[in-house]
Amino acid sequence: MPTFHAPIRDMAFVIEHLAGLPEITALPGFEDATGDLVVAVLAEAARFGGEVLAPLNPVGDREGVHLVDGGVTTPKGFKEAYAQFVEGGWNAVPFEPEYGGQGLPQLVASAVQEIWHAANMSFALTPMLTQGAVEALSVHGSDALKETYLAKLISGEWTGTMNLTEPSAGSDVGALRTKAFKQADGTYRITGQKIFITSGDHDLAENIIHLVLARLPDAPAGVKGISLFVVPKFLVNADGSLGARNDLSCIKLEEKLGIHASPTCVMAFGEGDGAMGWLVGEENKGLALMFTMMNNARLSVGLEGVAQAERASQKAVAYAKERVQMGGPIIIHADVRRMLMTNKALTEAVRALAYYTAGRIDMAKHHGDADIRAKAQAMVDLLIPVVKAWSTDTGFQVASTAIQVFGGMGFIEETGIAQQMRDARIAQIYEGTNGIQAMDLIGRKLVRDNGKAFAALIAQIRAQEPALAHAGPAWAPLKRRLAVAASAAEAAAEYVMKNHAADPALLGAVAVPFLELVGIVAGGWLMAEAGLIAEKLLAQGADGTDYLSAKIVTARFYGDAVLTKAGALLGQIEAGSAQTMALAVDQF
Repeated sequence: MPTFHAPIRDMAFVIEHLAGLPEITALPGFEDATGDLVVAVLAEAARFGGEVLAPLNPVGDREGVHLVDGGVTTPKGFKEAYAQFVEGGWNAVPFEPEYGGQGLPQLVASAVQEIWHAANMSFALTPMLTQGAVEALSVHGSDALKETYLAKLISGEWTGTMNLTEPSAGSDVGALRTKAFKQADGTYRITGQKIFITSGDHDLAENIIHLVLARLPDAPAGVKGISLFVVPKFLVNADGSLGARNDLSCIKLEEKLGIHASPTCVMAFGEGDGAMGWLVGEENKGLALMFTMMNNARLSVGLEGVAQAERASQKAVAYAKERVQMGGPIIIHADVRRMLMTNKALTEAVRALAYYTAGRIDMAKHHGDADIRAKAQAMVDLLIPVVKAWSTDTGFQVASTAIQVFGGMGFIEETGIAQQMRDARIAQIYEGTNGIQAMDLIGRKLVRDNGKAFAALIAQIRAQEPALAHAGPAWAPLKRRLAVAASAAEAAAEYVMKNHAADPALLGAVAVPFLELVGIVAGGWLMAEAGLIAEKLLAQGADGTDYLSAKIVTARFYGDAVLTKAGALLGQIEAGSAQTMALAVDQF
């Protein structure tokens, strides 16, 4: 099968025209992030992803990782590739120059991250979590912690992890049992076990900095009694050199459905005197601090969904052009074309929404007007669960459809398409299951917010209607379907707001279809915008006629094939929870 080629043209189009690069380059510090620079960065990332990371993807899937003499070894070529990754400065793309970052917008970093995940998702998970650790320490760490850890984490010389999950504490983080004991010198001793820790140990970097949630002996019960600690694999001396090994280790590697080259570790802290840790922020405030890292990770996991959809789509198109049946390549057949068009439309929609959200992050952090920052942050908070869940559901769906395009050969591992689906599946589960994301959206971002951010999103979608109306009769079906879908989303939100108090099970019963509805409507808005812009550029004689004309057709297809699902989702939501909860437990 052909190697991976990053879709630079579509990435650059979305960044420039949908995600707001022109307004972001007007922000302080981002003046040099012009379209030309962005394309140059993407082109170099695409080269590294295609030439270095993508060839290692099947190798990593076959070889996996191994626990040898208490340490984890990665597949052949990974250590060398990671050294090149660090040398190229790729880990530092979005971070402040003060500690060695390149200072590029989150929007650009997100596009680069999509390339890594599409080329080799297992490889990309280590820097993804490192970047999350940088975000958490940058916002909440003391000056001493920043001075000790940030420069090395930003460069990628050291890597980071996020340690939440325990055998008895999955989505219920408040049930965690890992303990922290304060010492006379102000440090803490950490004891306990964590599971499902991505990159908990490996041979890629000289030190691993664990961010660990633990509970002090006198802490309040539940989530209000959790603190956050920095717990390094190797202690760091005053001069910055590495000292003794800390009291922590990987005691088991999980055998998984996919992402075989990513070490998923069971971590033991404090089998001796206790692992030394340093408090981040205040005691008993750790979960809120960790959410800084988790929001970053949830955007990144959403980008995994985009990436897996892109890679699977590319493989399916290549196979459909090569596979000859009934006198021609199977791509000429309408059913195959339906699958390929659905994949293309969904992939472009989730990319647009993920990049748009990344652009709002830049506005929320860096704009000089506090009101604009607040509005941008409200939109980020609303869309993060949608990006995480809808993008990863889409990534798995697209990979599954791609296997169908392959037919029987899709079920054979040597074609590589099966790996796409196996790798994609985890993204719907970790960093908060997609059900948890849906509950966050409907419970916190809709009900608790009294629908304000949701109304702002719908207002933006409605504001596009005049442009669609003036675009001509060819756009009328998409205009009508987007308006109907937006009305369905409004009706669904109104139903939930009116009925959730009287029906305690309602939010849980309808959260997932509500999130899907919001996703397809927001995606439809951005796809329509993309189509209108593409038509305008064509009229102006812009380069890339094939790309731009395809953008128009894909937007209209999205209206026909995706937006038309809105009515069914509304019906499911308005049915409420009665039948969902009607059976007794022993009737299952």
